[in-house]
Amino acid sequence: MSTPYRQDMPPAGGFEALKYKRNLPLRGPGAYAIPGGVTAICAFGFWRLGKGNLERRELEREKMWSRIYLVPMLMAEGDRDMHRRQLSEYEKEKEIMKDIPGWKIGESVYSNAKYQTREIVLK
Repeated sequence: MSTPYRQDMPPAGGFEALKYKRNLPLRGPGAYAIPGGVTAICAFGFWRLGKGNLERRELEREKMWSRIYLVPMLMAEGDRDMHRRQLSEYEKEKEIMKDIPGWKIGESVYSNAKYQTREIVLK
């Protein structure tokens, strides 16, 4: 004996219709607006890039000229510093070698001119 089979059937009058459409208030930008917007954004970006390149080039030029103007002053400062150090070395040498007769302060100990340093005249 088998149980009577009862097939599941739709309700009377059928199922409710499926809502598959999107009901948004706007459909979005049109076909010409998207490439136009991308073009406008790219044009603005390239314009800003050009302005930035001009400004960077001007800053590089300014830096180069400021370095050119500063070189003589920096060289003079280096020469003054070297002179000060040389005089200090001569004073130390004079103090250390005071007991050695015939020692000349600031004279090179090398007999070859290849090893001589820059001379600063003592007055």
